Amino acid sequence: MVTKTYPASDVRLLAELGVHHVAENRDQDAAPKAAECADLPLIWHFVGQLQTNKVRSVASYADMVQSVDRKRLVDALSRAAVGAGRELGCLIQVALDAESGQQGERGGVAPDGVEALCDAVVEAQGLRLDGLMTVAPLAGPYAGQPRAAFDRLMEISSSLRAAHPAANMVSAGMSSDLEDAVAAGATHVRVGTAVLGVRPRLR
Repeated sequence: MVTKTYPASDVRLLAELGVHHVAENRDQDAAPKAAECADLPLIWHFVGQLQTNKVRSVASYADMVQSVDRKRLVDALSRAAVGAGRELGCLIQVALDAESGQQGERGGVAPDGVEALCDAVVEAQGLRLDGLMTVAPLAGPYAGQPRAAFDRLMEISSSLRAAHPAANMVSAGMSSDLEDAVAAGATHVRVGTAVLGVRPRLR
């Protein structure tokens, strides 16, 4: 459940209803919320683009980072995880609108860079390779075609699992395209608005 912009009190209500996985995309909102809910049996996912200067904070509460998209970030996450004495699950964010060697408009590594980045995570201390994530692209050959984009992600995931069988998580789809993601075979969807409604601004 994506709880960005919603207060910790709502996270508590969700936990009472049986929600165990919560996701945030901004460290400055997530860190105090996670601290306030530290007594709850929650698994925290960080799903936003992550700057290296926020890594230490994110590693202190997140159980999984779904937006790993560059080697420098892998190195920073590894140092932070080791320093915190924790293991961080990692999803490689795949940019289906990116050319070779480039990043996508919404973050992520180009498909031909996935294998090397996966290997970097596997070799890094304190990190665990759990699978792949994507956001339906707004540009490129898959623009406006979320099902085709998610099908492509599943192909990449199949290749990844051949080398790393445990990396079987596929995070694809949000409230607007979750049906396409589920139909393609995603194991996780990042849903917020479809359940919680239009989010008010935090004050």
